[in-house]
Amino acid sequence: MLLTVITGPTATGKTAFGIELAKKHSGEIVSADSMQVYKYMNIGTAKPAIEERQGIPHHMIDIVLPWDHYSVARYVREATLCIDDIIKRGKKPILVGGTGLYIDSLLAGREFAEKGDENLRKKLEERYEIIGGEALLKELNEFDPITAQKLYPNDKKRIVRAHETYLTTGKTQAAHDEETKQIPPRYKAEKYALTYEDRATLYENIDKRVDNMIKSGLETEVANLIEMCKDKKSTAMQAIGYKEIAEVLKGKTSRAEAIEKVKMESRRYAKRQLTWLRRDKTLTWIVHPI
Repeated sequence: MLLTVITGPTATGKTAFGIELAKKHSGEIVSADSMQVYKYMNIGTAKPAIEERQGIPHHMIDIVLPWDHYSVARYVREATLCIDDIIKRGKKPILVGGTGLYIDSLLAGREFAEKGDENLRKKLEERYEIIGGEALLKELNEFDPITAQKLYPNDKKRIVRAHETYLTTGKTQAAHDEETKQIPPRYKAEKYALTYEDRATLYENIDKRVDNMIKSGLETEVANLIEMCKDKKSTAMQAIGYKEIAEVLKGKTSRAEAIEKVKMESRRYAKRQLTWLRRDKTLTWIVHPI
């Protein structure tokens, strides 16, 4: 069965569009949003409320706690199980969300290792801090010049990953990437991206969404999460909207400044999403008339 993908930048109506599509085609929604996987993070992630879902089953929402580590590898594994089950039951899977890495990784046929060699990675990260990115990148160039030429000295994560790949597998990152390209996709998909005719309309909708989040009780949601996560490390709390409001509750900034920062960061995020999506020539763009 053909998988339908509904994506696009934030605040373009992906959720409503996906639900309408599911109603017409006996479909079920599989979320592709890296923040909606977390429980208790509802307002700031624009998670569809039960009544908004109109009886359409939604998957990959509310599946982990805010302090749990969640990776793209885990997402691919769990979303694949959801999609395969939906297909087995004769329903249409509709992938809806704006996390491009999750969507691309799910559609691709490659398998992910949940964890690499953590001890080796830690040693490489320490070495990066000691000798600097430029020196470690120069070392990478000796055995993997193709990858090295694509990276900058401050790209710590990718430099370390390229070293780790070579040391654990004996293959360069460039060779690994080339092999990955040859693997057939996991699913055949028709992909649609929602957007607006002009950037100003998109930004206006983003600002309205943030204002509505504040009116709906985002501050209370963040306060509850701070209390819930006080003895735990939570990367989820670094999400846009949460970290800024947390600064207000800690007395580090004003409410007005935080709200404006949430709007600004959300607009920047939308711009990054558009940049990511425009690289995909297989997307069909749906432009809102207004």
